[in-house]
Amino acid sequence: MADDITNKKGQASAMWGGRFSAGPSAVMEAINASISFDKKLYAQDIAGSKAHATMLGAQGIIDADDVDQILAGLDEVKAEIESGTFEFKASLEDIHMNVEARLREIIGDAAGRLHTGRSRNDQVATDLKLWVRDALDSLDRDIQALQHALIDQAETHSGSVMPGFTHLQTAQPVTMGHHLMAYVEMLGRDRSRVVDARARMNQSPLGAAALAGTSFPIDRTATSTALGFDGPAANSLDAVSDRDFAMEYMSVASIISIHLSRLAEEIVLWCSDQFGYVRLSDEFSTGSSIMPQKRNPDAAELIRAKAGRVIGMQNALMIVMKGLPMTYGKDMQDDKEPVFEVADTLALSLAAMTGMIESAEFNRDRMRTDAAKGFSTATDLADWLVRILGMPFRDAHHVTGNLVKMAEDRGVQLDALTLEDMQSVEAKISADVFDVLGVDNSVASRQSFGGTAPDQVRARIVDAKARWL
Repeated sequence: MADDITNKKGQASAMWGGRFSAGPSAVMEAINASISFDKKLYAQDIAGSKAHATMLGAQGIIDADDVDQILAGLDEVKAEIESGTFEFKASLEDIHMNVEARLREIIGDAAGRLHTGRSRNDQVATDLKLWVRDALDSLDRDIQALQHALIDQAETHSGSVMPGFTHLQTAQPVTMGHHLMAYVEMLGRDRSRVVDARARMNQSPLGAAALAGTSFPIDRTATSTALGFDGPAANSLDAVSDRDFAMEYMSVASIISIHLSRLAEEIVLWCSDQFGYVRLSDEFSTGSSIMPQKRNPDAAELIRAKAGRVIGMQNALMIVMKGLPMTYGKDMQDDKEPVFEVADTLALSLAAMTGMIESAEFNRDRMRTDAAKGFSTATDLADWLVRILGMPFRDAHHVTGNLVKMAEDRGVQLDALTLEDMQSVEAKISADVFDVLGVDNSVASRQSFGGTAPDQVRARIVDAKARWL
């Protein structure tokens, strides 16, 4: 029996039959065993085994009675795992052998027929594909929840004026709603990558066996259908050696993490006294052990840090895979821990960011005050010179630059200059120019599709709800 394996020198390994005369050393067992992490694949492993057993019976490869026993026994194994009574054994290496060994204890010899026409190579590839597919589905739902939170805040603040930045320098007035909707679009592209990755990976490796297929008359289409795949993988060599799907999942996760990190960085800045644009709830803030006045945006900082973890795990798997010849190598055992860590890390980051956005309080007055600083309406002045006076933009840029220098020397904003001041630089300027110099007028004028005008923002919110929610 498989669960009789020990590390005692001279005792044969039941797992490997008669090929080896002695079991593995303790060191070999420690480096070889994967059950400590791949037990997370139990549900996928059992689902694949049930589909395989059902197909073997339908093809007349094993008896119907054996199929019934196997299916009932697998249900019992799953129940034991989920109840916490199942004993995982490192001596059995992985989830496949642990399940099969317990199945044999429950139903006897019929369990040994389950492995007909398959190998652990196609089994693990199938398990991991099923797990990653579930992870992608969960990821899509988590991103959608964050989009919902961002859209809700954007709707509330569609007209809340704030400074827009380039190079982290005040550039032009925008609205907070417009700013938050930028992240909704980023996350929308992320969701499209999730959908694409899921569709591309949805081919079943089951039945590829070790690498060459099998001589048994199996029906790979039946098992792929039973497991929700679009069809069987077309090449048995590729089926067992492909980890593209895992790398693509992690690549998508890395891009999402980068987007979360950018938003987290802005939240960190906005929470500072220097900005003061947002106040996070107590649930997503911490204090200082020595400075009683402090409210630290630790959740945002940790999201920013965890992006590095995700990107690092993607890099780790790519390095594992880069030099592997066909087909399976034990190197691939190290594909699972990075995938699992990425999934856990990203789920936590998305949940934290969603909570922060939902509970954030934005300081409209502070944002509006800052929006007027830094000559943020200079572009509006230049555009007015072009639109009303017919001035070439380069000339308008020069005139506006002179007026900015004048205001800067006096320590005032552009709208504090008098008409006479402006006419001293360009005589054709009229009093109508002041209609475009206020920050509210500035944002209201940005009516181009996708612009920051509040009614444009509200229109894009309607579109986003239809597309994403």
